[in-house]
Amino acid sequence: MPQIEWATSSNPVDYETAVSLMEARVAAIQAGEAGELIWLLEHPPLYTAGTSALPHDLKQAGRFPVYQTGRGGQFTYHGPGQRVVYCMLDLKRRDRDVRKFVTDLEGWIISALETFNIQAGPRDGRIGVWVDRTHPGGPLREAKIAAIGVRIKRWVSMHGISLNVEPELDHFTGITPCGIDDPRYGVTSLVDLGYPVDMANADAALRASFEAVFQRVTRTVPSLTP
Repeated sequence: MPQIEWATSSNPVDYETAVSLMEARVAAIQAGEAGELIWLLEHPPLYTAGTSALPHDLKQAGRFPVYQTGRGGQFTYHGPGQRVVYCMLDLKRRDRDVRKFVTDLEGWIISALETFNIQAGPRDGRIGVWVDRTHPGGPLREAKIAAIGVRIKRWVSMHGISLNVEPELDHFTGITPCGIDDPRYGVTSLVDLGYPVDMANADAALRASFEAVFQRVTRTVPSLTP
């Protein structure tokens, strides 16, 4: 199969611009006019509401712009220091198996985190990738380090994953992240966990792990934006 294109934007990308470009690329993939693409970027601070978002989970409505989005899931935050990865992949090449696709996305993040000796994994009933922050003898504490939210349109995926490298974690307090309002569960990042990882290191780990999990070679292409 042809190589998957891999693009990285060096400057923050406005959310509406990113979605418009992503939708155009997905339409081109569906029409057989373009190849699959993984697009890495950052957004300015904003909240997005997935198809299952509940109004009361937006705690600070005026803090940042809020965008309705067609991906699954509830409210999430995007902003500087968080690596957003939009995955425009053709599931017809993957047996049209949505469940396996989501599992592979989880495995991709987990494998990338293992590069930094971080043990993470999925949790039953809680979407995303989590790390254990329980202190010996203390109550259960877990924190989400990466979110997953996808939409499948005519068997081509949209949206994707977000990995917390070094975002401002206080920005998550304006929402109930992914609808989970439980003091045992929080949000964390690579730097919050004590790993001095920059975006370039995270990107390298994500790329190597993607090729291993999805068993496809990637090819660097110009970004959809500067």
